Amino acid sequence: MTQGEIETRTGWRGSAEAWLNAAYRILVERGVAYIKIGTLADDLGLSRTSFYWHFADRKALLAALIRQWEDKNTGNLVRQSGLYAETIAEAVLNVFDCWIDEELFDSRLDFAIRNWAQADPDLKSELLRTDETRIAALQAMFGRFGFDTDTADIRARTLYLTQVGYISMTTVEPRKTRLSRMPGYVEAFTGLAPTRGEFERFLSRHR
Repeated sequence: MTQGEIETRTGWRGSAEAWLNAAYRILVERGVAYIKIGTLADDLGLSRTSFYWHFADRKALLAALIRQWEDKNTGNLVRQSGLYAETIAEAVLNVFDCWIDEELFDSRLDFAIRNWAQADPDLKSELLRTDETRIAALQAMFGRFGFDTDTADIRARTLYLTQVGYISMTTVEPRKTRLSRMPGYVEAFTGLAPTRGEFERFLSRHR
């Protein structure tokens, strides 16, 4: 029985989420150029025509991938930067949750989007706007703790661009090593070391 016959009998044409997840896997593993409707259909065991029940065309699928990146990575980073904290050190540890928890921030997706943007001027412009949105959120975080505008901007950029460097260089550290360096990073970015209690609360979220 062909894929088309199976789909006709069962009514199963996949779901938008399934097609999007398949595209995500190809994006992070191979790059956007390899996202093709036929390849996705083969991966899912569905026919090419099933794709069009969920997306108008390949461009619409790629737009959905970009929205997923914005909603997850930028949305969570902005939210984490605005969480309640007693000190700037604790506030930065809230942001560091993004660097440790892939449910909050998907570094592989960020890396793939940055690579994709090098050959796509429209996405490149969107990426630059997104970076400024993230930096602005971090700057506002520093501002809430009394840093003047210029200092808050420099510290926000230092914090953020350090992480972009981790992503762009595909730096891999053992989780234990990364966590052990966090207090030093907090002090470098803020001028204030986290208290034992602040760091213990941070660690408890990632054990």
